[in-house]
Amino acid sequence: MLAVVQRVSEASVEVEGHGVSGAIGRGFCVFLGVVKGDTEQDATWIAGKIARMRIFNDEEGRFNRSLHDVEGAILLVSQFTLAGDCSRGNRPSFIDAAPPELAEALYESVATALREAHGLSVETGMFRTSMRVHIENDGPATILLDSSRAG
Repeated sequence: MLAVVQRVSEASVEVEGHGVSGAIGRGFCVFLGVVKGDTEQDATWIAGKIARMRIFNDEEGRFNRSLHDVEGAILLVSQFTLAGDCSRGNRPSFIDAAPPELAEALYESVATALREAHGLSVETGMFRTSMRVHIENDGPATILLDSSRAG
């Protein structure tokens, strides 16, 4: 499972034909990609990493504060294109992306874990739709998480 975590001042996602489906102030905009072989264990691991990540500045300007510390929220957006592989040419192959049914279930598991196990406010996009994501990066501070590297 792959996640791109961006520290934001604000973020929102607009779903084509439905309007804004989620919006937050200070917090993280997380793009989540599910790959073949991912399990509930990956969802639990990535939710925990996101929830505990300390990339907000303390008084000395160091990354020492978490979402809980700053009362931040999460905008979670599914993004299968994170599984894109351009190692053989210029057009990405998405053969490593999980099938939509599995990907959606694990995406929902991450959202649920962030809300229930970690007590965070989570807004979401809409799975398998065209979306426009509006982000005001803070920093910028962007972190890539890969559950296959957990250990």
